[in-house]
Amino acid sequence: MKFSKKSEYGLRALLELTRAYGSTTLQRHDIAVRQHIPIEFLEQILLALKRAGLLSSKRGAKGGYSLIKQPKEISLGHVIRILDGPLAPIGCVSKTSDCPYAKRAHCPVQQVMGSVRDAIADILDNYTLADFAAGSKTT
Repeated sequence: MKFSKKSEYGLRALLELTRAYGSTTLQRHDIAVRQHIPIEFLEQILLALKRAGLLSSKRGAKGGYSLIKQPKEISLGHVIRILDGPLAPIGCVSKTSDCPYAKRAHCPVQQVMGSVRDAIADILDNYTLADFAAGSKTT
């Protein structure tokens, strides 16, 4: 399974915002430079995260973006779902998708890929931005 550049850049941007949490706002240009993210792409990502209720923004010279919630309350799984959609490696095992084979008594593909989805979700849903910024799981 491979996540998109959108999720990768989103996590990089959130790393910067986590480090600044509670002390200052960050301007998108500063985030882009520090994390080597194309500014146009970063704007789309920040807007998606703002619409999802993770960020707030302020206009002006001292404006910028900041996290609304505490970093320990935001899981990586939540962020990736916002930016990329379901964590399932294939559509038929997504918790939000219908599978044409769901009525079959046994589907080996669903069984294996469902286990993969559950393992990925278990890790990402229990790993917070605070853990991410610390470089290890702290909770």
